[in-house]
Amino acid sequence: MCSHSQNQKHYPELNYGSGAKWIKGLTQNRLSTFLGGHFENVNLSSVLYTHRIDGSHHVDLQVWSAPGLTKPSFQEATKQEFKPAKKGDSFGPSWTNHWWKVTLKIPSYWQQYERVQFEFDPGCEAMIFSTDGVPLQGITGGYGGDRRVEHIIPPQAVRDGHYAVVIESSCNGMFGVPWNGDTIAPPDMNRYFQLASADLVVTNQDAWHLMWDFTTLREIVDTVPGNTNLQNKALVTANKIMNAFKSGDPENVKRMRGIAEDVFGKGWHAKSDKIYNEGPKKAQVVGISYCHIDTAWLWPYSVTQQKTARSWSTQIDLMERYPEHRFACSQAQQFKWLEEQYPPLFERIKKKVASGQFHLIGGSWVENDGNMPSGEALVRQFLYGQNYFESRFGKRCETAWLPDSFGLTAAYPQLIRDAGMKYFFTQKLSWYFTDGKKRNAFPHSTFNWVGIDGSQVLCHMTPVDTYTAQATVGDVNKGITNHKNLESDATALLVFGNGDGGGGALPKMLENLRRIRATTNEHRELPTVSMGSSVEEFFGDIEENSKEGKTLPVWKGELYLEFHRGTYTSHGSIKKGNRKCEILLRDVERVATLASILKPGGHSYVYPKRAIDECWEKVLLNQFLPGSAIGMVYDDAEKLYAEVHEVCTGLLEDAFGVLLPRSSPLLSNSTSETLVAFNTTSFARHDVIKVPLSKDAARMKTQVIQTSADGKHGYALMHSVGNKVVSQPVGMPSVCTPASVFTNGTDHFVLRNANVQLTISEGRVTSLIDVRLGRELIPKGRSGGLVIFEDRPNYWDAWDVEIHHLETSTPLAFSQVRVIAEGPLRAAVQTQVKYGKSTIDVTISLDAITATMKGDSRSYFNFDAVVDWRERHKFLKFELPLDINNTYATYESQFGFVQRPTHKNTTLDAAKFEVCGHKFADLSEYGYGVAFLSESKYGFACEGNVLRISLLRAATAPDSEQDQGRHEFSWAVMPHAGSFLESDVPIAAFIYNSPLHVRTVPGNHTGHVVPPLPFSFEGTPNIFLETIKRGEDDFKPNTSSTTVILRMYEAFGGHGSIKLHLGKHVPVKSAYVTNILEDTKGELGLMSTTGSHSTLKLEFRSFEVKTVKLVLETKSDISAISPKTSAKRDSWVTVNKEL
Repeated sequence: MCSHSQNQKHYPELNYGSGAKWIKGLTQNRLSTFLGGHFENVNLSSVLYTHRIDGSHHVDLQVWSAPGLTKPSFQEATKQEFKPAKKGDSFGPSWTNHWWKVTLKIPSYWQQYERVQFEFDPGCEAMIFSTDGVPLQGITGGYGGDRRVEHIIPPQAVRDGHYAVVIESSCNGMFGVPWNGDTIAPPDMNRYFQLASADLVVTNQDAWHLMWDFTTLREIVDTVPGNTNLQNKALVTANKIMNAFKSGDPENVKRMRGIAEDVFGKGWHAKSDKIYNEGPKKAQVVGISYCHIDTAWLWPYSVTQQKTARSWSTQIDLMERYPEHRFACSQAQQFKWLEEQYPPLFERIKKKVASGQFHLIGGSWVENDGNMPSGEALVRQFLYGQNYFESRFGKRCETAWLPDSFGLTAAYPQLIRDAGMKYFFTQKLSWYFTDGKKRNAFPHSTFNWVGIDGSQVLCHMTPVDTYTAQATVGDVNKGITNHKNLESDATALLVFGNGDGGGGALPKMLENLRRIRATTNEHRELPTVSMGSSVEEFFGDIEENSKEGKTLPVWKGELYLEFHRGTYTSHGSIKKGNRKCEILLRDVERVATLASILKPGGHSYVYPKRAIDECWEKVLLNQFLPGSAIGMVYDDAEKLYAEVHEVCTGLLEDAFGVLLPRSSPLLSNSTSETLVAFNTTSFARHDVIKVPLSKDAARMKTQVIQTSADGKHGYALMHSVGNKVVSQPVGMPSVCTPASVFTNGTDHFVLRNANVQLTISEGRVTSLIDVRLGRELIPKGRSGGLVIFEDRPNYWDAWDVEIHHLETSTPLAFSQVRVIAEGPLRAAVQTQVKYGKSTIDVTISLDAITATMKGDSRSYFNFDAVVDWRERHKFLKFELPLDINNTYATYESQFGFVQRPTHKNTTLDAAKFEVCGHKFADLSEYGYGVAFLSESKYGFACEGNVLRISLLRAATAPDSEQDQGRHEFSWAVMPHAGSFLESDVPIAAFIYNSPLHVRTVPGNHTGHVVPPLPFSFEGTPNIFLETIKRGEDDFKPNTSSTTVILRMYEAFGGHGSIKLHLGKHVPVKSAYVTNILEDTKGELGLMSTTGSHSTLKLEFRSFEVKTVKLVLETKSDISAISPKTSAKRDSWVTVNKEL
């Protein structure tokens, strides 16, 4: 027989079959029927459980419902009287807490099974404790993707036949209790939840693993491009599994797992976490588990405390089962809550941090808003955050972490570096396609982010486009296919785990990643994924591979989010509370520092470090809130601000008692007293103050220059010269320009001094004139004033304001205008606007003084508003059209400013139709400009030549009563000679936000002479002194140092050089430049001058923040923190209306 015929013998000659051609699309669609759905009684879902029992014989339930909205501790709750309960019972209403004692009796024959579970589904969130109070894991009831209702019973308990736990269930879902099912709807305050499951369960672990196998195969089919080898193989394998499945045959399930090895590799499952040791040495996608917990959002702070414990205890449980699991966690505040309320869990976390499984990230107190906190507040976020991590865990964070902030100030790179970090992770800017609207896509994934001062951080914005990835094949694949600069670095961070409302990673995510890695060990169509490393290792690889960032793209300036712009204005009371408390704490630290180092000999005053820290922590906590939470959150926030106001007022009184003995605050019944004022800024200034005058206040009346028509109050002029911190009333010097008001008696009013003039005609601002130059600043035929816009965003109500709102303006006219002060020190008119159901009272005033002591400074027009706001979906602004032309406007940001376009040349330009600013917004051209000064507002805009400040919004979700009620706020219109960089706008805005602390002393007694501010500048005027405080090291155990921290910054965007003169009352031994954590960077040379003064020479680059530590020669007098200032205060106080 020839070899040719031998080669043919196994191939049949005849073929009457139909062939093996498939219809791929139908086969692919078939996969959706293998789990759940219509066929759940006969498909894989039917064999996931081997046994399920309930009833009191096996599951004994006892319950105690905590009264009202109280949140008792484990110890408190378990002492109460419990009553019988059963599956199917309902519990509520919303936000209440219910405690369960669960005793389980386990059948003896269940010892044969691999896993026995207790399934507890209250329909809401819950926490399982051991009977001695150790949090074991969280529960998420319901049937969403975050469902987690199983608790694995320890094998020893199964062998013993009995097991007991204690459970706290809380009547809220992962995302609160929205009343109509829409996530952002206001909460339903009367929601009840039903105990749907309280079952003892035996799971078929082979079936569960087959389910995870099949899920991964199906994801590969849906993700990998069509007609590739891997996609076809995964589809064929999944189809084989479906064909081979036989319900009711346990061995059949095991055989089908073998089929899956065609894709995952032979024996892959036995390798467990070691699967990551095979395949490519360098993975393209690095997985890190994370659980973003909004510190408050659709739930109050108290619920966040529970969410934290639930989420983190669950992650610790997963670490025991999945050795590769690494969990990254930020927000020192949440750690502190855990430490205080769940000590046993905190100890477990400390052990996992030490073992390298629980990773500390962020370095800040909370994951704060990235736009509205002041520069000093951002410093304190890092100072308090890093100090906490170091004190509890012996280490600081190395990566800054703000995934969910609504845009990020360009001040951040410098502050991040100065806080000991060089890596930064953020994510929100990936929201460029939402609600069917495509915005400008941010162009980078990995890049150097360079701030306003030139500092840079290595930034990664994961191309997976989320910080709550579900660890799917699609997520891993997107890490590379959506990467925007693979030419620079081809790695991505996969940040996975349920978030926003907490939860974190689920077992199915970790199982899926193992299977994905097994697949990429055998195939090359998917990116490789690794587990077990840290965020720092991920960034370190990028740093090395990019030659220390040299091959990466650069983004300079702010990271502006084209989304959620309405949060700059939503919840005005919180914006005001934030600004006022930031400044109040600055004043307290400054005055308390001076009192502690200048106090008379023998005085017992002690710097109130603990009380200041407690106040700062409350302010920093509230800085998580951009303005888009439910009303309960803002009730709590306002209470915190009120507590800060109350405590700080007391601390100021204590310090003034040292610096200004026998002085007291200026009150309405002050009589025979002398006025004094304390200037907490480093600027010379003059101020007009309003003084209440009683009938017997003869001496007080001699100190005022102008008296009201009814004689109930007067106006005095205070002049703070040089570095003197205390001033007294003065007469009207020649530099003053008397203010006056003219009216025709009906609808025409003119406020004027020798510098500026403003005209209100027929209820609108029709003229603004620089009198010195004779220049009209309002274009002919135009007018300014209050204006209302329709405010109906496409979806995110409290969050968004859309560009189309600018098409719906309604100008409002001032009415009932009347003169209330005629000068010479202050001229003012009272106006009122009625709109809808709202009343807007505005007092417009002009003083006889200029905004600052700068030679060419102009006066500003102040607008004091008292508003009874009753609108819905309206936006109140104040605007002025200006005869000024520029392509950009200037807005204050943290430790500097940012310039943004006034035009719409590109979509990037047009997107900045509403922006964030702090104390000023300015539109200038060569030779002249006009600024708006703000004491509590953050939303601004400049459209062409129309400058606007945003005042009030009226969203109805998620807070149905947002901003309803009374508001008091102020703003000012400040013309100035010269362009912005030639102006005194930053100084004026600083002073505008820093009112004098006006006090009285008996008779003409002014107490002992307060030494001048012992820190003064000589040199360029662009250096501002922001902070004076005592050093952190002074209050560490076993230290005896006395140090003073000075924080300065360059405010105008150029170089600066100053001599810092140190007063003879403060003998300085040595001086150092430090970072913002007060670690020494280098020693400064002290130069002695005449009169026992010392001088430091300091150089600044543009927008540089510089921290200087002065070590004093005197011995420390702070062996203990004052009991008085550290005492706990009532947490539920009435909000002070003056806040």
